Amino acid sequence: MSWKSCLGYGAGSRRLPGAAILASALVSVLVLAPSIASAQEIVVEELPFLSQDNANTLWTLIAAILVMFMQAGFACVEAGFVRAKSAGNIIMKNFLDFAAGSIIFFLFGFALMFGLDAGGFIGTSGFMIASDSVTGDMWTYTFWFFQSVFAATAATIVSGGIAERMKFSSYIIITMIVTGIVYPISGHWAWGSLWLGDPGAGWLEGLGFIDFAGSTVVHSVGGWVALAGAIVVGPRIGKYSSDGQPRAIPGHNIPLAALGVFILWFGWFGFNPGSTTTADSSIGLIAMNTSLAACGGTLTALLASWLRYGKSDISMSLNGCLAGLVAITSPCATVTPGASIIIGLVAGVLVVFAIEFIDKVLKVDDPVGAVSVHGVNGAWGTLAAGLFTHPELNDGAGGLFYGGGMGLLGVQAIGVASVFIWAFGAGFIVFSIVKAIVGVRVTEEEELKGLDLSEHNMESYNGFQIFTNE
Repeated sequence: MSWKSCLGYGAGSRRLPGAAILASALVSVLVLAPSIASAQEIVVEELPFLSQDNANTLWTLIAAILVMFMQAGFACVEAGFVRAKSAGNIIMKNFLDFAAGSIIFFLFGFALMFGLDAGGFIGTSGFMIASDSVTGDMWTYTFWFFQSVFAATAATIVSGGIAERMKFSSYIIITMIVTGIVYPISGHWAWGSLWLGDPGAGWLEGLGFIDFAGSTVVHSVGGWVALAGAIVVGPRIGKYSSDGQPRAIPGHNIPLAALGVFILWFGWFGFNPGSTTTADSSIGLIAMNTSLAACGGTLTALLASWLRYGKSDISMSLNGCLAGLVAITSPCATVTPGASIIIGLVAGVLVVFAIEFIDKVLKVDDPVGAVSVHGVNGAWGTLAAGLFTHPELNDGAGGLFYGGGMGLLGVQAIGVASVFIWAFGAGFIVFSIVKAIVGVRVTEEEELKGLDLSEHNMESYNGFQIFTNE
């Protein structure tokens, strides 16, 4: 159709006077104007909300992918800190943690952690995400994915504490129980309202407990279960002399472990800032606090080991970085950058002496320092939230050093103690039951040969390894 036909010049038509055309257009504008204005008003009102929802989803997915990449970091750290003859076995355990753990978390772990609250202790709905249809609340799927990678992190911490001597088949049972029951139940206490928004969910949350990204909920749980497992499984052959003195069993690949720490540091920018699940201005402060604490932990662990052993220890420095990251995970959104440096500095010193205490005094064989990094410094970071939380970042409730009194610190201490009792106790019971039924430890011959060959019939470095009975 031509422009002339639109104005009445088409074939078989009668030419309209200009005034009639103008009047017709004016009437059309007057009739359509309210509808156009209404449509514009709807768009103006709804567009910001739709854009924010999409931004929140995108940010949370990106953060979840970063946290998933932390599995690679854990695998590198743990493989580097163990002997070459068992490196492949620890890699397999990290793969298993994510693969089996995610399915278990989908089936019932998520529901126990985030479902409708029962008495502040456990969730009761959302099994297999059954409360939503396939085309239902799409945010739920994003939220589940984000939380599933956190569950995998808690489970994979355990693998390092019992490295080089545990049956792979028994570990499968343990990691599924940790991901599906142990982690979700205590997680509900602190984070029970995050999915359905029930303000009464989680008894710790109701007390005002702060654990923004999981120093206790994720890291301490994994660390305390690792402690229980290391006690039940027992030390590696040759770790302690006949008079009980510990012997060093160096890791086979420190560069690989260092790469793993860098990957974890990188992934932590999804772990902490991503826990907002909201794309807002707070993520910059959280990222800044996260990095500063890691730097502080690295420096003091380096200096503490230098002063104590005469040389700056590489493995201690690496664990110092991780200790700082673990410690800042709880208070990352509620403290100032200056406080985050202090938290990291303390964590770096704490991890050095905690590793030595666990090794020499408790005589617990923890090949990668999982208990000290995640258990001990998870507890420190949670308590640090009670000391350093700034009132302007926490709805007016501050920590001890900001005039908040002992109230918040007391709540944080209750959280630390209760989760320790639950995680260590449940871990000890689970490991003991599995030990009694199917056994948890490989034979002496298999351990000396290395778990790569004895458990998987494959060498990590084919043609390069020289096997000894060390």
